[in-house]
Amino acid sequence: MRFIHIADVHLGAEPDAGKAYSGQRPRELWDTLEHVINICEKEQTDLLLIAGDLFHRQPLMRELKEVDYLFSTLTHTQVVLIAGNHDYIRRDSYYRTFEWSENVYPLFGENPEYADFPELDTAVYGLSYHRREIREPLYDRFQAQGIRRHEILLAHGGDEKHIPFSAAALERSGFDYVALGHIHKPQAVRKNRIVYAGALEPVDVNDVGPHGYVRGEISGEETRVQWVPCAKRRYIHLEVTVEEEDTLGSLRRKIREKQEEEGNENIYKIILKGHRSEDFSIDIRDICDSGNIVEVSDQTIPALDLEKIRRENQGNLIGAYIRRFENCRPGSVEYQALCEGVEILLANRRG
Repeated sequence: MRFIHIADVHLGAEPDAGKAYSGQRPRELWDTLEHVINICEKEQTDLLLIAGDLFHRQPLMRELKEVDYLFSTLTHTQVVLIAGNHDYIRRDSYYRTFEWSENVYPLFGENPEYADFPELDTAVYGLSYHRREIREPLYDRFQAQGIRRHEILLAHGGDEKHIPFSAAALERSGFDYVALGHIHKPQAVRKNRIVYAGALEPVDVNDVGPHGYVRGEISGEETRVQWVPCAKRRYIHLEVTVEEEDTLGSLRRKIREKQEEEGNENIYKIILKGHRSEDFSIDIRDICDSGNIVEVSDQTIPALDLEKIRRENQGNLIGAYIRRFENCRPGSVEYQALCEGVEILLANRRG
């Protein structure tokens, strides 16, 4: 029995709204989902498992029609989905009344239920969120019921506000596979058995690294899975070293060259480190206007001649401040506090 497991698609999200490149991102979320559906059709996958947060918020009726059309193009694959904390089943949710295509099996109950596939000798269990937060460890009580030879759990959560769970309890539950959603970074809680697919496309600056889906197969008593990257872009936290001779122009060039190495399609948080010239003021806005940059963190330190400054200010507040940090290590947090403090004191004295 072959399956593909996805989660946290977040259709309807507008990642990095307001940035020059952001207009394409909502469409890219749909395009990547369609890509996975095309893979299911090409490989004649038995089950497409969606472990919550298909939508970023309450889906509109037209959005449900669009996604159901994509599911309806599958000639072999059955689709099973649950609602997560973002697209939870609200009282007025269109999820409650929407009529899905015959190959789509929503597990939208607040209590555990299952979809039965006798032709695959497989049952898929799950429940859906009916509120934004569920603090009870509901999955710790889940047990495979032995209805079919192969049994799978669709689950969404894993932190204190969203169905916390014990990995040991899930391992004892008897499921051949636990398809997890909610954590955006792909990872295996238990190899081949309990797996977060991660977000299909990254939607936040902290969704670093590659994203994609899980391809799996259950054969006899064995479950084998493979994680497959497919996202159109990645978020990358890119460190750039600033040197004393750098200007704004040279710094922008350094950033562009590093972006070209990593891929111009990707989205960057730039982390500036190193020692800048004392009179070089870094304008974050000028850097953000260059390429797909969502954020800039300036962690540079002014290149001050601290020994000279200490000698010239032995009898005042500046000298006393430097003495307080006498043995701190260059590059440490204390050293950064020393440099920033001296810079502020010098600026105030000049002012």
